[in-house]
This record gives sequence, structure tokens and C-alpha cells, in this order.
Amino acid sequence: MVAELTICTALRVESAAVRAPAATRVVRTGMGPRRAARSLGRLGDNGPVAMLGVAGGVAPTVQVGDVVVATEVRHADRAVTCPSAPLLAGELRRAGFRVHLGPIATSDSLLGKEKLAELASTGVLAVDMESAVVGAAVGGERPFAVVRVVTDTIAEPIWRPDIVGRGWRALRTLRAVVPFVGRWAAAAGERSVHLASPRSFCAGVERAIEIVERALDRYGAPVYVRRQIVHNAHIVGDLQARGAIFVEELDEVPVGARVILAAHGVTPAVRAEAVARRLQVVDATCPLVAKVHAEVRRYAAADHTVFLIGHGDHEEVVGTVGEAPDRVVVVDDLAAASRATAADADRVAYVMQTTLAVDEAEQIAGALRSRYPQLVAPRQDDICYATSNRQLAVRDIAADCDVVLLVGSTNSSNSLRLVEVAERAGVAAYLVDDASDVRLDWITGARSVGITAGASAPPRLVDELVGCLGGLGTIDLHEHHSVSEDVTFTLPREVS
Repeated sequence: MVAELTICTALRVESAAVRAPAATRVVRTGMGPRRAARSLGRLGDNGPVAMLGVAGGVAPTVQVGDVVVATEVRHADRAVTCPSAPLLAGELRRAGFRVHLGPIATSDSLLGKEKLAELASTGVLAVDMESAVVGAAVGGERPFAVVRVVTDTIAEPIWRPDIVGRGWRALRTLRAVVPFVGRWAAAAGERSVHLASPRSFCAGVERAIEIVERALDRYGAPVYVRRQIVHNAHIVGDLQARGAIFVEELDEVPVGARVILAAHGVTPAVRAEAVARRLQVVDATCPLVAKVHAEVRRYAAADHTVFLIGHGDHEEVVGTVGEAPDRVVVVDDLAAASRATAADADRVAYVMQTTLAVDEAEQIAGALRSRYPQLVAPRQDDICYATSNRQLAVRDIAADCDVVLLVGSTNSSNSLRLVEVAERAGVAAYLVDDASDVRLDWITGARSVGITAGASAPPRLVDELVGCLGGLGTIDLHEHHSVSEDVTFTLPREVS
């Protein structure tokens, strides 16, 4: 049974705007910290608490009419965190609201421009007069959320005549927010969380990121990177902030500049272009991808047709095909395996994209072997050890979970394969870039949630997601260790 949601508002007009749904209690605290403190006895003893109302915008990016969801509320020297805030903010963004996620400050009185600017310099997005008091009363024992709609900013102060119109528009937005707060409350509750291990970064990804970081440290910004260094939006954003410039093709790089080739590998034609443009190349190709390239060159030199099991539009496959385009036949699936032809049925070999689902790739290889008995296999498995390990780990937790959340970007092949592996294990599975991508209805009623991350997803995103779930209620955390990893790769001499 879902515990009753308590919605707190300061003003009578806010309470009227809320029009709370059934199984919701509305508590009007009154305006200001002192009145809010006197109302705390009416919060009840359990269930989620949400503080809703209007607020003043502080940060320059926050405009009148915007919605601010608090990650924490600050008052004097005290701060109360709202761990599940990214989940609620994501739900509101998908519904079309202009949402900001960050700290809200609670003030004892209305503030002037100078004090507001001082708050903005500390990262505060908006200011109110009650939220931190209510949050302190909740005390981290119950799910707590703060949602404020901005009525005024430093540029559009509260004492202007049009504040009445701005206030009514904000109240209409506040009313529209309420159903989503109800969804947040419905997702609250105790649950177990099962962490797959290993998860997140592999040795090749760590190496690629370190190459860019060391190049920036050694040579200074800008450092150019052809394509995404690894397929993860957060990593790319972090490196851009440090001065890396990501380009699609080498003709975007100034002649003679330093460029890093991404972990997925490139064609010989790209390397030739780099030479022609006198670029200073640092090669971040994953050694396991480089091994597949070497296999293709070896088979092609022996006049073999090479069946490349993989997805034809993936960067890794494009780069591998480029090693011997006249000899390589891309085989995407079982249907393609049934059609694939070779110039000489006795001189055939196969290689694999390193980030495939192990079981599916083996089925395709088996189909090729049944048609070509002389088919030569790679000397060592092509599928990356990390890809295999993460797939094994997600299968290990699937039986214990109502739903599995997989952290990774949508262009990450190994992350997409984890979703498929989990689904084949019989559990609902969803790929999320971070916690804000999690839809609340996925976890509503789910008493057991599994979490893993693709090999290119930062570990901190898993920690944030676990924290968000903890903000919805007490969690019983279990880590499942499927296999240990101790692989490391050396760095290129240019950055070692």
C-alpha cells in the first residue's frame, strides 16, 4: 500500500492551486520560517513529503515561469538533501516543463539584489522562505521533494506591477506539476537494489579517457578528437569542458594540429588523411579492437573472405571493414548469415565486433559454420572480455529483479547489448543515460531493482542512481560479484 503523500504549501493561493489528488494531505505552513516551524506537527509520521509553491529565481539561467526542483535546500549553515530530485526533474522535463535542478535557499525575509547575487555565486538557483525548515523536520527519514515555480528574478523583481500576472501564470504551472509529484510519491517505498559486478568502465575505456586527459595536461587545449572518444555523452561533455574539441572528420582539424583517434578504431584511409594533413596523431584505439583489425589483415593476405559479425553502421565495424573492403562481408544477424557468400568456400574466416551479445554472436557464427565447414575462427575470442563479463553479471542478477536499469548512452553498442541480454533473461530492462532518464512508472511497485552500467558509462552515474532510489525509501543494497577483472593496457608513447 502506498503511503499518503503530504504536500506542503506556504500561501493560501498555493494551496488552492494544488488541488491535491486523493490519498494526499495538504498542509499550509504559512509564509516564512517561523510559521513553517509551527506547522510541522501536522506533517504526520510517514509517507512522502513535497514542498510546493512559488519562489524567486536567483541564477541568471532561471527565468520567470521556470520550474526548479531542489537537489538540496539550504538555510543558515544547514542543508537538507533531496536525493530523488533527478527522478522527479526528469519526469517534468519529459512532460515539457522548463526545469532546473539544483540548490534552493530558504531565507528569513525578502532579499535585495546584492544578497541574491551572493547566493547565485554559491550555485543557488532560487530562494524561498519555508522549504529548508520543512526538510529539516522530515530529517531524511521520509522521501522529500521541493518543487518551486519562479515568479520573479533579479531582472524582473517582485515589486513590479506585472507580478500579479506572473503570479497567476506560476500558479497555473504549479497546478500542472501536481500529478507528476503524485507519480513521484507512488514510486516511493522500500526496495532491494542488486548491483551487477563487474560494471562500468573497462580497461580500454579507461585508457582512452586517460589519453585525452594526459594530452590536455601535457600539450594544453585545444586537443582535437575524431568522433566520440568513447560512446558516452557524460564523458564527452566532461572532456569538452577541459578543452577537448570533438570533430566528425579530420578536415575539421587545422593542418598540423594534434588529434586523437577514438577507441573504436579507424580505417587506413583515415590514417592516410592524417599523414597528408601533417596531423600529430595519438592513437586511442582499444588494443582489443586493434587485434581484430590485425586478424582481418592476416586473413585477407591469405586470400580469405572474412565474415565480420557485427552491426554495419557501428564505428568499430566501419573501421574494421576498411582494412580490407574487398574481402570483408558484414554479417549483421542470422538472416544475413544465411545469405552471406564467399569467393572460395574453402578459404573463409570470421571475426567479430568486440561489443556484441555473446550468445547472439555465437548463434550467427554457428550458422556460418554450418554453411562453410572450412570456416576459420579467430585465435582468441574477439568479443571484449569486459563485454562478456558485464553480460554474465547482468544475467546473474536478472532472476532476483522486477526491473533492471542499465546505465549507458544510446549509441553504446555494449550497453544496448546488456539490455537485450537482460530481456532474454526474462526481466524488464531499460537503458538510461543517467538517473534523470528513469521513468517513475518503471519502478513504481518494483520491490527489487537491478542496476548495471555499460563499459563506457562512468561509475559515478551508478552511484547517483542508487542515491536516487535511496531517496524514495530505504534500500537493501546487494552487490553480486560474478567475475574479477585485472586487465590494464599501456598508453601510447605520446602521452606516457
